[in-house]
Amino acid sequence: MTRFTLSVSISVLLAQPLSAQRADTTLLTVQRIYGSPEFKSQSFGPARWLADGTAYTTLEETEDGQNLVRYGTERGDRQVLVAARQFIPQGDSVPLRVEEYAWAPDNKMLLIFTNTQPVWRLNTRGDYWVLELANGRLHQLGGKDAKPSTLMFAKFSPDGRRVGYVRENNLYVEDLAGGAITALTTDGSRTLINGTFDWVYEEELMNYYADGWRWSPDGASVAYWQLNADSVRDFDLINNTDSLYSRVVPVQYPKAGESNSAARIGVVPATGGSTRWLDVPGDPRNHYIPRMEWAPASDQVVLQQLNRLQNTNEVMLGDPGTGKVRTVLTERDSTWVDLTDDFAWLGGGKNFLWVSERDGWNHVYVVSRDGRSVRLITRGNFDVSEVLGAEEKEGWLYYLASPENPTQKYLFRSRLDGKGSAERLSPKNEAGTHDYDRAPGFRYALETYSSFGNPPVIRLVRLPTHQVLRTLVDNAGLRRRVAGLRRGAVEFFSITAEDGSKMPAYLMKPADFDSTRKYPLLFHVYGGPGSSTVNDSWGGYYLWHLMLTQRGFLVASVDNHGTPAPLGRKWRKSIYGQLGVLETRDQAVAARTLGQRSYVDSARIGIWGWSYGGFMSLNALFQHPDLYRTAVVVSPVTHWALYDNVYTERFNGLPGQNEAGYDRGSPLTYVNGMRGNLLLIHGSGDDNVHFQNSEMLINALVAADKPFTMMEYPNRTHCICQGRNTQLHLFELITRYLDQNLKGAMAPSSTASGPTPASGQ
Repeated sequence: MTRFTLSVSISVLLAQPLSAQRADTTLLTVQRIYGSPEFKSQSFGPARWLADGTAYTTLEETEDGQNLVRYGTERGDRQVLVAARQFIPQGDSVPLRVEEYAWAPDNKMLLIFTNTQPVWRLNTRGDYWVLELANGRLHQLGGKDAKPSTLMFAKFSPDGRRVGYVRENNLYVEDLAGGAITALTTDGSRTLINGTFDWVYEEELMNYYADGWRWSPDGASVAYWQLNADSVRDFDLINNTDSLYSRVVPVQYPKAGESNSAARIGVVPATGGSTRWLDVPGDPRNHYIPRMEWAPASDQVVLQQLNRLQNTNEVMLGDPGTGKVRTVLTERDSTWVDLTDDFAWLGGGKNFLWVSERDGWNHVYVVSRDGRSVRLITRGNFDVSEVLGAEEKEGWLYYLASPENPTQKYLFRSRLDGKGSAERLSPKNEAGTHDYDRAPGFRYALETYSSFGNPPVIRLVRLPTHQVLRTLVDNAGLRRRVAGLRRGAVEFFSITAEDGSKMPAYLMKPADFDSTRKYPLLFHVYGGPGSSTVNDSWGGYYLWHLMLTQRGFLVASVDNHGTPAPLGRKWRKSIYGQLGVLETRDQAVAARTLGQRSYVDSARIGIWGWSYGGFMSLNALFQHPDLYRTAVVVSPVTHWALYDNVYTERFNGLPGQNEAGYDRGSPLTYVNGMRGNLLLIHGSGDDNVHFQNSEMLINALVAADKPFTMMEYPNRTHCICQGRNTQLHLFELITRYLDQNLKGAMAPSSTASGPTPASGQ
């Protein structure tokens, strides 16, 4: 097809409703992406390794429901362990929908999690059932008094004879033989929370895993968190649409500078009795306990304690018998310290793995139990992205990293003694992103591999050779559909920041790209410390961005300072105390740099982002009106005083001690500088970035007499994903706005020359 014919085709498509554009299968539409399953990846799992990794189980869909199937790792021999009909409770005709499952230690019983519901943002409560494989007996946990979808975090005891769980903020242990239920706590309430967490702990400290209790290795005791949230103020969400009169939905939400829950760790006998509280030093409302596990011998509990500013992390060992606690390792930073999720015991409890940036890079150390010996394992000017664990028999540490390209990820191993060079195990000829679910003993792993624009494949590999034993998910149909789309070139490169740092970037071009033409350029930004956008992997907004290139846009993304790209401590922590300031300058440098390319129409540069990306897009539009014509802003933070304290204070300090830093990074400060086009979108039920943020912005825009376009999605949360056709409607809205206000933008009429602080800010 000639270039002229293509432009005519696109013009015809633009004249139709977005949902009706289906004529040419090489061209994407919002309907195809968000309104149909056409580009959905194949499902796999959840998979669970058995024993020493010689077999694994996975769920497979059938016409009758789900089968639980066992596969031999080496030969691939298949056995249906549980047929769909075996998931049907007595007296019912429909099988349970298994959302998660876990095996008893002897693999003779299966714990099933179903009918799940959210507590805060995650579906952490539901119904639990136990299936006995020998006789097919299926029974529900919780007893007759348990309401539907009220059990949380059920786990088999180490001997497999009991299951512990949380129900309505109390802990219970249920005997599987006789059915007796023992309450380990009885004081749970809305504000006294046992075995789970309040909103901010779940969101900001627990890495989306809000399980707040642990069996001891010998099964004799349970260690658990208790949070007292009586001093945490409620932020009220208003539901105006689900009933005739509005309904108030209170959310325990401590904003920056406000009081926290008081957290403590208790140990209680698994047969019931009094709780022994660990004597952790410091004011519990001005410290956090974000990690806790048992030591191998059940005689000690290990925990990590953060101070309120989160610049000091102390590793402590607690005695469950006496409650006494001692610090064995202290990690400090002038900005903030990151938690160590990759903590693991070595040598039967004599040493533990620790991850630290103390030498300027994220590296792995072996620390003695008393903390006196700290030995570096991984060496060099690169970051370890994730630790998979240690194989002690042969003396190897397995981890993910990408020393040469920050947009990619590969499997490496290094000697536990720190000697020799790191060994890359992921194939040299497969550039992109590799993730692994490794088997016990590290002989095998389930590998997920993808690259930019190429859907994932899931393979069973033998380690350390990385020999592929079988491909489990090839996504062949999806790959064919994606390969059949009209796609242009993608350029991965770097842009030099003001301090000389190299910022990772990509640029997507139309399939009929002509360097003698001028194209509108849209930046996608997140820009915050929680996520990077320049990744050589499948996912994100790839298909929608590709659709925009088919409509005549260039699409780019740049990771600025502060994003979690594996570029060292200095890169990530340079934003401390001034969220939004350095990041906005970086994005402006990127816009100015790409705007100088001959084929970029520098008068038609736009930016869009969600959450932190919305915050960044506002700052870009308001502070650099000479660069950006249009911004699409979804669920933005507009001032960090409005966000939760754990996240905000980690990166910006306490508001009372850094008022200038809070204001200097806030879009509200620069509203008077706006002279372009703004589409503001927010869900009124957002319990994360409250709708209040957009309301504050609206007031500032009105006071400054700035025109803008606004879309509220009633009762939608931060994902704006609830309700029929919501995401389809959202992206059709954004696409139309970009077509009209960036692709077809007129020259600006305002003569404003730069950012000016708004009155009163």
